Amino acid sequence: MNIIRIKDTSNKLFYIGGVVRDEILHKESFDIDLTYVGNAIEYAKSLPDVEIIKINEPFGTVRVKIDGKEIDIASTRAEIYERPGHLPTITEIGCDLKKDVIRRDFTINALAKNFNSGEIIDYTGGLDDIKNKTIRVLHDKSFIEDPTRIIRALKFAVRFDFELDEHTKELRDNYLKNINYDMSFKRVKKELIETFSLNSQKAYNEFIDKNIYKLVTEKTVTKPNINIENIINKYKKLINPSNIWLIYVGTLEDLSKLELTKEEKSIITDYINIKNLKFNSDFEIYKTFKNVKPETVLLYGILNDLVPVINYFENLQDIKVEITGDDLLKLGLKPSSKYRECFDEILMEKCLNPTLTKSDELNIAKKYIK
Repeated sequence: MNIIRIKDTSNKLFYIGGVVRDEILHKESFDIDLTYVGNAIEYAKSLPDVEIIKINEPFGTVRVKIDGKEIDIASTRAEIYERPGHLPTITEIGCDLKKDVIRRDFTINALAKNFNSGEIIDYTGGLDDIKNKTIRVLHDKSFIEDPTRIIRALKFAVRFDFELDEHTKELRDNYLKNINYDMSFKRVKKELIETFSLNSQKAYNEFIDKNIYKLVTEKTVTKPNINIENIINKYKKLINPSNIWLIYVGTLEDLSKLELTKEEKSIITDYINIKNLKFNSDFEIYKTFKNVKPETVLLYGILNDLVPVINYFENLQDIKVEITGDDLLKLGLKPSSKYRECFDEILMEKCLNPTLTKSDELNIAKKYIK
């Protein structure tokens, strides 16, 4: 666990949640969550050598800078879900530690570690569940209150090679039979990104086979008979890492519930525009795939035909015409739509023979002009 230098004399400061779990599992933790039993904002103001960066009064949280690091400290709080599927309402700031812990998602994420003594506080059996590699909800309404926990459970199961306990599976399956679509799809998308950025075929199989995908779309999904993880790994250098999740989720027919960015929308829209195409030549493959993102190309391969995709990535994508418009002008061709036609003529030849030189291209251009 990363060391944070805070001169704490309160004995009310705790590491909480994932950072404690990850330390027990000997995993790298990406976030350090601290909870103060009481009002964290007032506590932070009392600390020496600590710069306060940002205060969120309604949630009782404060961001501070310590030794050049920005750390969030949260007040212990109790909350209720007045509107299932949306953000909860805070009912108490500065409650006791147990009240704060039991509002969380799973027992493995409900552990606290005293900042000073290192003592681990376990009110829910999280230590045993970590030992037994089990994911277990804290109460029976957990998925009703926050359906995104279903995707989160999948994420943790894949990340740590854990299994949901039988009762948690039953609660999940029952909810997926009667989904309340009045939920925060912004939070759904966040969990989808975190889960499928792991690039795991196991996660995708579970997502489809256990009907978890129904949180995203009401349309029935047919799982492609292809290992998406292997395909992504094969062409990973071509893909924007932040879009890996969309290659998996993009296999769903309907993403209308998700708020996609401009780039994400273009990946999906471009796939829809080319999904029914059949190719008669390498030139057609090149012209189609060159104008869309690699993620769109992979979706075509996963959902339609992988053969032209492999051909494009391994043989065609680096082909380019070396001569320019200036060369065509010198050959006597005035700027017009004929330029594009001439370049296409050269491209057709280069797709058949990628070793053509610039001199060869000029000869093809001369023949076209004549």
